[in-house]
Amino acid sequence: PDVIIEAQFDDNDAEYGQDHLQDTLTDDIKKLSLGTSEKAKAVEIGGVYRTKQDDGPKVNDPRFLPDTFLQRTAKVVYILEKKHSRAATGFIKLLADKNSELFKRCAMFSPVDHRVPRVYVSLADCPRDFMTRPEDYSNRLFICRIVDWKEDSNFATGQLAKSLGQAGEIEPETEGILMEYGVDFSDFPPEALECLPQSLPWVISPEELAKRKDLR
Repeated sequence: PDVIIEAQFDDNDAEYGQDHLQDTLTDDIKKLSLGTSEKAKAVEIGGVYRTKQDDGPKVNDPRFLPDTFLQRTAKVVYILEKKHSRAATGFIKLLADKNSELFKRCAMFSPVDHRVPRVYVSLADCPRDFMTRPEDYSNRLFICRIVDWKEDSNFATGQLAKSLGQAGEIEPETEGILMEYGVDFSDFPPEALECLPQSLPWVISPEELAKRKDLR
């Protein structure tokens, strides 16, 4: 909007006259022109000076905003290391478009974690009766691992690893979380079990207890 500056007379202004007042108003207008005084025109309307920004910068022009108001943007140019396991827990369902060619080959995997994209999985990885009875698997958790994501596709492609069980049960939910974060929860090998005391029940000997700090 245009900026209106009104001057207030006092004894000093009256002493110097109207010319001094106009000079003061002109200086104030130049200060408010944000460095574009050469493009601003000051006109007198009813004794009030108003600035017109004919070709001056717009308020919403990002070039004239302070850096604190700007959102930094960037572009990914290279992936140094893949930190995510590419595995996710979720549900499978039929594609919405039943007339498409993709409907005959793939199903849609929807991860529980919304940070992970939806994934196309092959129907060959799905249960045999999934096409005829998809409602039976609407509440069953699956593990899917992403194998590729093409630049021209909105969805990634992946492979179903295994069926975990019904959603909401502790064991399937726990197993899914461990697999997502790449935690090895398989059984210990015999070599590791042989390092444990073989005579049970096992108790700490007095000599060993004397060397430890008791935090019980």
